Amino acid sequence: MDQQPQESVSVEFAVGIGDGKFTATAVVPAGPTNLTQILPVLQSLDDSFIGGVTAQLSEAGFHVSCKAGCGACCRQMVPISIFEAEALSDWIRGLPESRQQELAQRFHQALLSFADAGLIDRMVKQDWLAETEPARKLALDYFYQHVACPFLEDESCSIHPIRPLICREYLVTSPPQYCADPVALQVVPARLPLNFSRILNAIGAEIEQDSRGWIPLVFLFAWMKSGVRPGEAVAGVGPQVLYEFVKRMDRARSPLPEADGSSDASDESSDAPEPAHTGIEEPQP
Repeated sequence: MDQQPQESVSVEFAVGIGDGKFTATAVVPAGPTNLTQILPVLQSLDDSFIGGVTAQLSEAGFHVSCKAGCGACCRQMVPISIFEAEALSDWIRGLPESRQQELAQRFHQALLSFADAGLIDRMVKQDWLAETEPARKLALDYFYQHVACPFLEDESCSIHPIRPLICREYLVTSPPQYCADPVALQVVPARLPLNFSRILNAIGAEIEQDSRGWIPLVFLFAWMKSGVRPGEAVAGVGPQVLYEFVKRMDRARSPLPEADGSSDASDESSDAPEPAHTGIEEPQP
C-alpha cells in the first residue's frame, strides 16, 4: 500500500537579531517529524536569509564573487552538523551501489592523503571552529594539502541542492582567484549576522557532547557505520521541531540588514531583542 503524503502546515515567525528582525514563512509537516527530516526547510530559510544579506551587500557596492566552476573553497575543512551527516548518509544509501562505491573510494583516498600528512589525529582532537591559533594552523595545513571535497566534480558541487549549511554561508566579495591562497592574498568573506550552521552545531552538541555537535565532512563514510540517528532526539510535530531551532536564533547579537523576498528585516530595535512567534508553540513535556 502506497504511503500517503503527510499533511503540512504553514508557520510564520519573526525573530529579533541584533538591531533588526528576521521574518519568514516555513512549510513544515503537520504531524510527527524530527530535526533531520526538516533540514530542507532550514536550507530554504538559510538561502532566503543569505539572499537578503547579499542583496544588501550589493546595494552597498560589495558583490559576491562565488560562482559555479570555482571550487577553491571546496578544499577547505568543512564541519557539518550531525543532523546533516545523518541526512547525507540517508541520501548516499539511496544511490545506486556503483555510485556509493565511487564516493566511498573518494572519501577513502582523501583520508589517506590527510593520514600521510599526519593530520588525522589533529583533525580528531582539535576543535576546528575554535578561534585559536592551533585551529587556524590546522585549517591552513588542511587547505594546503589541496584535497578536494569528495563531492566536488569538475570544480562544481555535485550535491549543490543539499549541500551543508556552512557551504551555503561561505561567500566572498574579493576576487575569486584570491581564494587560491588565503594567507598570501586578502580574502574578504561576506559577513553574515547569523549562521544557521552554528545553531545546528549547538543543538547537536547538546545531544552528543563528545562530537561537539558536528563532524568533519571528510569523516562522513566512517561516521555512517555508527548507525546513529541524532535527529530523533529533536522530534515532535513540525511546528514544535521548527521552534527548537527558531528559539535559538534570537541569541545572535549582530545587526541584520534589511532583506527582500520571503525573509525580510525592519529597522526596529530594542535593548534586548525578543523572538516573536506566530504559529509556533513551545513543545510541552
